[in-house]
Amino acid sequence: MTLIINRILHASTKRKLENAVLFSILIFIYKIFFPATDNLFVLLLGEIFILITLYLWAVYVVEFIRNKTSAILSVIVTSGIFTAIVIFIVKTAYMLFSYPYSFTTKVESNFFESLFNAFLMLVLIVAIAYIFQTIKTLFFLRQKRNPSFYFNLMVLFFIFTALAGSVEYINNDIQFLVDILEGISISLILMNSFRVAWIAFLTKKQKISLLGLSIIMIVLFAVGTSVSFLYNFPLPALTMILRLVMIYGIIYYSVIFFTTLFHIPTAAAIDRKTEELSSFMDLNSLINQVFDINELSDTVTKMTRNVCNCEAAWLATSFNEEDTIQSVNSIGYLQAENITSNLRQKDLLSHDINTFNLKTLSNEEQQGFESVVVAPLKMHGKINGYLFAARENDMFFDDEDKKSISAFADYAALALENAKLIQESIEKERLEKELDVAREIQRKILPKSIPKVNYLDIASLFIPAFEVGGDYYDFFELDNENIGFIIADVSGKSIQAAFIMAEVKGIFKSLSGVTNTPKELFIKANEILKESLDRKSFVTATYGILNIKTGKFSFCRAGHSPIMHYTNNQIIKYIPQGIGLGIEKSDRFASIIKEMEIQLNYNDILILFTDGINESQNKSLEEYGYNRLEKVIKENKEGDMNTLAKKIIESVSLFSKDSSQHDDITLVLFKWKFNNKSIGDN
Repeated sequence: MTLIINRILHASTKRKLENAVLFSILIFIYKIFFPATDNLFVLLLGEIFILITLYLWAVYVVEFIRNKTSAILSVIVTSGIFTAIVIFIVKTAYMLFSYPYSFTTKVESNFFESLFNAFLMLVLIVAIAYIFQTIKTLFFLRQKRNPSFYFNLMVLFFIFTALAGSVEYINNDIQFLVDILEGISISLILMNSFRVAWIAFLTKKQKISLLGLSIIMIVLFAVGTSVSFLYNFPLPALTMILRLVMIYGIIYYSVIFFTTLFHIPTAAAIDRKTEELSSFMDLNSLINQVFDINELSDTVTKMTRNVCNCEAAWLATSFNEEDTIQSVNSIGYLQAENITSNLRQKDLLSHDINTFNLKTLSNEEQQGFESVVVAPLKMHGKINGYLFAARENDMFFDDEDKKSISAFADYAALALENAKLIQESIEKERLEKELDVAREIQRKILPKSIPKVNYLDIASLFIPAFEVGGDYYDFFELDNENIGFIIADVSGKSIQAAFIMAEVKGIFKSLSGVTNTPKELFIKANEILKESLDRKSFVTATYGILNIKTGKFSFCRAGHSPIMHYTNNQIIKYIPQGIGLGIEKSDRFASIIKEMEIQLNYNDILILFTDGINESQNKSLEEYGYNRLEKVIKENKEGDMNTLAKKIIESVSLFSKDSSQHDDITLVLFKWKFNNKSIGDN
């Protein structure tokens, strides 16, 4: 039996409907052929079929009721409609057949009456199933403990009473048993009518609506109870079930009425606390899900206005006592800004939550409001802004209002701080990815190897900063006698500088093969770059051509660091006239830039570098400068260029060990190893 019931309960909705319809058809046919009988077995068999059909319809309709428990008032309204249908049908039957049936041993009834009674029976079965399941759903709604024992016991006595009523239909001698069972059923109804915990979870508006609904339902069930006695149709079990359900409805909705009535005075306070708790939960969820500061601010002001029952709310962020309106709700930005500014000017914005009577201000300063409460957005002891709530009437904000607004302000401070950190993290991640791209571009742009040239010791060293700075160097084997080299520094940082470097590399590589002098190359390069670079971007560079046969070195400087030349135990700094590429948009660039030529002697050293070396700073913000660089060069002039490069970097690193590297460091060294004099002597 238990297995069959479980299969019925856990069947699909479609299957439940099929079962209910199948038994409805069977009982409909049965009642047409056996509308009334004095045979106890036939009567009880029909009544059992009716009760099974009623159970199957109850199992089916409960699916629809459970899906609507979030809108419980609509479920009650639907139940009222079914109750009204029951009353209408029974009343109509009474009017059509005003004489009562009186069955003793055998009843004669015409086919029309049998058909009508069968149809009436089916409608009553569906209606009673829905009405009863509605009360059952309300009974179990929001219950923490399982009260099913008492409810099932009541249902069991309903069945006993219905079956006893069926027997009493033929044998009046058991009337006393029916009365006893009916009395026990009503007692169990009383016991099961106080399960109304769900009322506490309704809003005040819903409770007021429920008061009216419960009165209507009590009246409907009372009428339903009375009409169940009018028409004594040959369905004794169903009649008894109908009567008990109607009595249950009267008692249960009476309890609902009085319980709701007692809840009304505290409903507003409960609604507020419920909305406040719900708002805090929503905010707590938003802290971990929403990282848009504007969206968070809008949510906070909306919740503040709803919970505190005020006409307007707004949120302002603060930095160095400068307030910026971040979000407004039911107030204009200009109004919010004016009130905030007036409170700031009067030094009324503090570390604590405060309420202010705006009547002390001028009409223009009030902006149509009479009272305002201000709660600071504090995080780590620092105020990051303020949350405002304002009322147009003279109702002052009480302690509960202030506690709520203060809590919202704390949540807002945490949410905004979290959103700020997330945005910073996203920005940092974006920057790191951008830097990775820039470093990869820079790595591919720089030469993979140093050219090997007779009588010339060449060394280069590049140390990138965390934020790519735009340093670039390269070598060009022009012909059998000349080698060209460039060192450049692109303005700007990161990906922008890397893209400009790539462009500069392509320009210099192309022009080095079609120009004869450094000056000519720079003039042509400037013609290209002045069109492609924006007004804030430029390139400083030094380009030189060394004749590896004669040691003659010609070069130009486009606003770059000086070239250092170690010769005869002294260091000469060459700073020929020139400005950065891309700065001068007119033809004046060609007249400004100057070319120089020097002769290299045996063991002379050329030092080319970017400003990442001389501008390196220690913790006292003192720059490394040129003098320290010259000293290291003189002390290590005898060694090879790789050793000299390492010594220079060691010196720079030691000097700036207590501060971070903010710019790329690039160093290119040449040492002329050809002894011009000895060849001339021979």
